[in-house]
Amino acid sequence: MELIYNSTRNKEEKVTASQAILRGLAPDGGLYVPAFIPALDRDMKEFAGMTYQETAYEVMKLFLTDFTEEELKDCIAKAYDEKFDTKEIAPLVEKGGVYYLELFHGATIAFKDMALSILPHLMTTAAKKNHAEHEIVILTATSGDTGKAALAGFADVPGTRIIVFYPKDGVSPVQEKQMVTQKGDNTFVVGIRGNFDDAQTGVKKMFGDRKLGEELAKGGFQFSSANSINIGRLVPQIVYYVYACAKLLASSAVAEGEKINVTVPTGNFGNILAAYYAKNMGAPIGKLICASNENKVLYDFFRTGVYDRNREFILTSSPSMDILISSNLERLLYRISGEDDKKDAGLMEALASGGRYAISEEMKGELADFYGNFATMEETAKEISDVYRESGYILDTHTAVASAVYKKYVRETGDAAAKTIIASTASPYKFSRSVLTAIDKKYESMDDFALADELSALSGTKIPPAIEEIRTAPVLHRTVVRTDEMEQAVKGFLGI
Repeated sequence: MELIYNSTRNKEEKVTASQAILRGLAPDGGLYVPAFIPALDRDMKEFAGMTYQETAYEVMKLFLTDFTEEELKDCIAKAYDEKFDTKEIAPLVEKGGVYYLELFHGATIAFKDMALSILPHLMTTAAKKNHAEHEIVILTATSGDTGKAALAGFADVPGTRIIVFYPKDGVSPVQEKQMVTQKGDNTFVVGIRGNFDDAQTGVKKMFGDRKLGEELAKGGFQFSSANSINIGRLVPQIVYYVYACAKLLASSAVAEGEKINVTVPTGNFGNILAAYYAKNMGAPIGKLICASNENKVLYDFFRTGVYDRNREFILTSSPSMDILISSNLERLLYRISGEDDKKDAGLMEALASGGRYAISEEMKGELADFYGNFATMEETAKEISDVYRESGYILDTHTAVASAVYKKYVRETGDAAAKTIIASTASPYKFSRSVLTAIDKKYESMDDFALADELSALSGTKIPPAIEEIRTAPVLHRTVVRTDEMEQAVKGFLGI
């Protein structure tokens, strides 16, 4: 049975899975969602005996129904290979009674690799299936990790170009160095004078500009996205939640049917939405714990039902979560509104025009699966220090936000018995300064690469190639623009 996708803002905008991946964003500015969330057709006992690649196929085949078995398995095999430094791909590590799902074993040492390793293969396959005549231009905004993972995935992929915008002063030094040293004749990295929301708004504006779309077409190009607004990013993320639940069952850490809570450090809402989809497919997930940093727009939303981005934008030690417009929340709003596209379009219009919206009491009642809270930078640093001193395990700043929020959840609800997975979204090497100074202030004066050496000695882990390769790599991308110059930068790179 073919699963069709429609726009959250117009149910009549219907496409196949491959078309949704190719387009990225619907013409009306909405996000593509499946007509229904399919149920898992294997039980968890069966999943317990599967590899990551086998799990990926069993989950993704239910969503990407116009891909053949051969096409999908080929994409999976090319994605989850020796680029990851562990055969498990996403190992679970038990520390202090919780299970950290390590999603940072890919090429760029962040969880974005889990989906962006496969998206280029899904997209090029989709282009062939739909006889795409134009070169695909991946247009992406990043708060730090998506940019490098997308660049690594699409670099020198035939028939594609990739343009990444990032906030010039809003990412870590390692994140920036990873991006601006990226090789590939088809890659273009641009810093903007603004924050991530400015970058994301500028990208969305270009997607919705019909005149620009016509100019691109004349030049032989078409836009697509590698952001989590692309359903081709979201579907692969569902896989690791099913995989993690199955591995806990396989190790006898949980009984069959036992519910498992999931805690996710959350910015653009894609990662926790994937867990929500996994739960709705039949994975034994209980509470979805949404962890925010001091840009706590999601915490306020879950507590009040009001989403309000009209507030100070705070640069924190967890920059990938420094976001005030959580784009993927639109997919959840669509579902809890009873798939009311007009309601969703109205809420998004209110957000665009006034920066806020309020959901109905009925919609609030549909959020019972979620718990929201936040951690300050001080609380985040304390969590890194506490976990290290208690177990010797070193968390990155984003995972530490999630870990601190999980403890708040337990204190507030008393729900300490449920087994809990914490999504560990980045390697501590990516944020070594914040991590090490949380453990000991003596590290404050060291440079970033000396810190990597110290972190290796302290953790007993090898410095990842992603860090070693940028020690001496030359800077290849130096473009910095104002937000009103983003379109011109795109045109200049494409020569139109």
